[in-house]
Amino acid sequence: MPVSGTVRARCRALLRPGEAIRYIFPALSAGSPGVAHFLVAVTDTSVLVISTRMFSREQPVAVYAAHPRRTRLGPVDHSLGPVINLGGMALEIEEEYIPVVCAADAEVFAPESLPADPLPDL
Repeated sequence: MPVSGTVRARCRALLRPGEAIRYIFPALSAGSPGVAHFLVAVTDTSVLVISTRMFSREQPVAVYAAHPRRTRLGPVDHSLGPVINLGGMALEIEEEYIPVVCAADAEVFAPESLPADPLPDL
């Protein structure tokens, strides 16, 4: 299920002025710092790991880690379920977000592989 507009707005409040969310998806830490819910927000300038409240992944609290936008999210490791490694953190994602990870990486590392925007005036 896509991340709701409400959650996106809450995450936007944690961004630097002028920063815009390009992609966002929920993740579950699969190692250190223990089991915790996060949101991964890929902006035009950075990749942010946003911590959420303990029992609600829909309430972002703070930026847990920030990485440069040129940080690669993939490849997705399927050996223990879909897992990405981001800054030394193993983050489990749901299958439906694998294309989001691939698109975020393609935008930076293979922009020629992305389709043209079908609605460029929106």
